[in-house]
Amino acid sequence: MTSKNSPMNMPLLILTLQKLLGEADLLLDPDDCRPYCKGARYGEGETLAVLRPDSHEQVVEIVRLCQTYHQALLLQGANTGLVAASTPDASGRFFVLSLERLKKHIAIDVVNRSVEVDAGVSLHELNTALEEHGLFFPIDLAANPSIGGMIAANTGGAKLIKYGDVRQNLLGLRAVLMEPAGEVLDLQHALRKNNTGPDLKHLFVGSSGCYGVITRAVLQVHYLPKLTAAALVVPRDQSAVLELLQVLERDCGEYLSAFEGISGAALQAVLRHVPAIKQPFHPEPCPDYCVLIELSSRSDTQAGSDLNALLSGCLEKLFGTVVENAVLGRATELWRIRHAISEAIRHEGKVIAFDIAMPRSALVDFRAQALALIASHYPWIRVMDFGHWADGGCHFNMVWPSDTEQVLSDSVVQEIRDLIYDLVVLGYQGSFSAEHGIGPYNQAYYQRYTPAIQKHLSGQIQDLLDPQKLLGICHFGH
Repeated sequence: MTSKNSPMNMPLLILTLQKLLGEADLLLDPDDCRPYCKGARYGEGETLAVLRPDSHEQVVEIVRLCQTYHQALLLQGANTGLVAASTPDASGRFFVLSLERLKKHIAIDVVNRSVEVDAGVSLHELNTALEEHGLFFPIDLAANPSIGGMIAANTGGAKLIKYGDVRQNLLGLRAVLMEPAGEVLDLQHALRKNNTGPDLKHLFVGSSGCYGVITRAVLQVHYLPKLTAAALVVPRDQSAVLELLQVLERDCGEYLSAFEGISGAALQAVLRHVPAIKQPFHPEPCPDYCVLIELSSRSDTQAGSDLNALLSGCLEKLFGTVVENAVLGRATELWRIRHAISEAIRHEGKVIAFDIAMPRSALVDFRAQALALIASHYPWIRVMDFGHWADGGCHFNMVWPSDTEQVLSDSVVQEIRDLIYDLVVLGYQGSFSAEHGIGPYNQAYYQRYTPAIQKHLSGQIQDLLDPQKLLGICHFGH
């Protein structure tokens, strides 16, 4: 395969890579490459080839060869990202470097409560290995990403309030650099305390795969909870959501592990499109808003609190003032509702997705203002929002309904995006990408909202580590 952007000696590079990987793991046929060229939600392009190494040593050699031949690489883990950072663009200039086969190594240190794991191992595979030791990596997601991809995006999830994001649980990593070509930065320290200079592993967290190829990580893991209690709660109104959160943090303390807001519109979409899920408040109608609460503990009932009694007692004190209704227990069923939202609303029409964050004290005012703006200017748009209110995160998702007479317009969708992001960033000092990272989907907003000095410094780091801009699809400079 050739392209106008290919080096004159592309056949020699391909031949060398075939010897390194074998023909089965150097994909050239467009049909074989196609699954690697389309993202989970956004992004679809072309690739010259897909490279599928199964060892760190092969990654080192691939990076060295591609730098020598001036060949661009696009990193891909499980390809579950939602900002097109793991998908090649339409130029056809990239090789896709898929790390899906780099998953031989999972070394668990139970005493240190840590695990050393190859970057291509999936979250599910890691937790399956950890489970037999009573441990887990507590990033709660509907998707099943790779560990390397989770670091590159700094994944958060529904349990962040208790366990933190990937950055807070990353002890070390190993990365292959583009400059010097194939140099290995080995930071595989299983240390929680190491104050011997700048902690360079954090450069790669949230970098969208543009600073180096992560091949291994050392992660802090946690004990699986022995007890959980859950409730789906209807607050008095929106301001009562934050009142409820304050009470739970004060009275339930370290037991509070999730606090997830769910709009009535999002709940109704789940009920319409997932027949196995029943209306939790039946025979009463669906509420305008509800909150999924989870308490969890490593201790059993003899050593710790009875979480169901703790949660029930806390909510009872708030009935009639902060809380209007609640369903307790049935944790698995309640979490099924939360995890089904993203897929359910896709059946309603064209999803206009937002992954935003702000100080949680601003969430009530933001939501009221945003709903009013959409209702005023785009009355046919349906807001179906949900999210992690405890950490200030909100998936303020909307749907352009398939049953509306309004013809889908890309320019109007862009207007809506600009309107909401301006409100979030300029009006409430928030983030336009709370946990999905920066990819082509967010590149223009990175340039629009990021302070000049931040772009300058981030760009200088990228220039130092990849002066030829051969790695990844994002640019962090001006």
